[in-house]
Amino acid sequence: METEETNRLTQEEEEEDDDENFKEAWTEDENEEDGGDNDDDLEFRCLFCDSNYSSCDALFEHCRLTHFFDFNGIRKELGLDFYGSFKLINYVRSQVADNRCWSCGVHCQSKQDLQSHLHQSFDAKDVKLILDDDKYLNPFMQEDSLLYSFGGDEEDEDDCNASFDKEEIVKDFGNVCIDDDDTVEDIELNAETYNKDGKTVTGVSNGHLNLTCSSNGITDNGSDYGQSVRSLESHPKDKQSRVYVADIVGKDIKKVNDSYFGSYSSFGIHRDMISDKIRTDAYRQALLKNPSLLNGAVVMDVGCGTGILSLFAAQAGASRVISIEASEKMATVATQIAKDNGLWRSKTDDEGNKNCTGVIEVVHTMVENLDKSIQIQPHSVDILVSEWMGYCLLYESMLNSVLFARDRWLKPGGAMLPDTATIFVAGFGKGGTSLPFWENVYGFNMSSIGKEVVEDAAKFPVIDIINHHDLVTNAAVLQSFDLATMKPDEVDFTATAELEAKFDNMDHKATSCFGVVLWFDTGFTSRFCKETPTVLSTSPYTPKTHWSQTILTFREAVSVASSKFAAEESADVGTNACPASKIILRISIARATQHRCIDISLETAGVSPDGRKCSWPAQIFNLT
Repeated sequence: METEETNRLTQEEEEEDDDENFKEAWTEDENEEDGGDNDDDLEFRCLFCDSNYSSCDALFEHCRLTHFFDFNGIRKELGLDFYGSFKLINYVRSQVADNRCWSCGVHCQSKQDLQSHLHQSFDAKDVKLILDDDKYLNPFMQEDSLLYSFGGDEEDEDDCNASFDKEEIVKDFGNVCIDDDDTVEDIELNAETYNKDGKTVTGVSNGHLNLTCSSNGITDNGSDYGQSVRSLESHPKDKQSRVYVADIVGKDIKKVNDSYFGSYSSFGIHRDMISDKIRTDAYRQALLKNPSLLNGAVVMDVGCGTGILSLFAAQAGASRVISIEASEKMATVATQIAKDNGLWRSKTDDEGNKNCTGVIEVVHTMVENLDKSIQIQPHSVDILVSEWMGYCLLYESMLNSVLFARDRWLKPGGAMLPDTATIFVAGFGKGGTSLPFWENVYGFNMSSIGKEVVEDAAKFPVIDIINHHDLVTNAAVLQSFDLATMKPDEVDFTATAELEAKFDNMDHKATSCFGVVLWFDTGFTSRFCKETPTVLSTSPYTPKTHWSQTILTFREAVSVASSKFAAEESADVGTNACPASKIILRISIARATQHRCIDISLETAGVSPDGRKCSWPAQIFNLT
């Protein structure tokens, strides 16, 4: 009897175990059905760099914002199906591995050169033809998870409740100015506060982000690039999408900042800047030859590098020099140089060392984070000095950091060095292009190459030296900045300029204007430098500097002549038969979507001696 009872109980226990196992198996099957396709654990490698992302959306948004590769836009433009898109990914990976541009085929010397070369425009016909080759159906990169995941985006589009326009979002975030690591981290944290069902979110308010954009905008064939930033709160359905993009933008900005400050860790770039006699002498003169300004002053040097400007300030009699440097290596170097020259201010000096001769204290941080590294009373600095200028004055976007420091620490009426900046523009002729070189190469005519080079130059800004003899118009002021009073959002601007043909005793001849050249002057004016005002000029009329000039080439040359030229009334304005006596420009410069870069819009019109006008399509240049 006990044996039968024992067997019965054992059988029941086994049946219960089977039931439990069945339930567990059923649950696992359900979980696999519900979440088996979940690629949360997958990592997607960028097509152009070593960045990894947890989703296809994040990767493609990174590629679009950073590498000018709009995967979804290209798929749509080329009408690619799944297999065509599959080929596109393999094709791009194969080209990048060979340091070759996927869109134009240019071979670059290094991966870094390729990153600088990448551009948005491409020939749809050529790329479509390349993708007809079935060899790109073979995965170029082994275990490329992107090849098996990108198709899900289309299936999910109909189920997404928060529809949004990506271009609108880029307009909202394209000019985000985030220059401190904490803000970037906050954005990333906020972007992760959504519940898995996407129903709740901790929003990112416009008050937390320093959102700025051009008030006038950039125009490209009539499309406005300068829409004012809309409040996130006015688009409740788009919150998740917008914070998601903010996450990507924040990460990309941090990456650009790390790369930017890392580039200044090289001694070569500092040697180039210090060796630039025009640059260094202008600052040296402003600091050493204005004793009434410097004697006993508290000076802040934003982006000190080797500390050369801080050394000048200390030499001029400053009582304290706060040298701020975001590159860890250069901050260490600047500290050692200050020590080697007996000008370092140690912590014991702060405690009342009467024999203290050192006045320089180097702080390794971004200026936006300075409060976390050192205690400085607001509005307690007498002089703010910085060599912040980039190509075309505004490239690198360092001016915003200088203005941040000005508004936070400079005393009312305190000195900005420099205190003015002016951008100039003029038209250049054939000598400003590479055409003369290619027209006679060891006696051979290679002008066909020169023409193609000029056509390519119309797509990108060129940083080079222009000889003033090659200018064919007068120079005009494009934009002026008062660095002591300007607002941060005035960095983005739209301005007009009028250029007149410049000829000496050549009233009856015409010549071709191939484009315009931009340069800048910065002034250390008598407002602050009362004894010895000075000007730092990057003009073609002055000795060259490491900034060179910024060259914007027209798609087609415009014939120009003086107003006395006998033009044919029926001829088109800007041709040899009817040269323009004036060229009217409308130029916009604004911070680009890619952090620390700038976009330049160029609109050109010619006016004939009899008043007729001809306009040419707008051009957009991205300075990266």
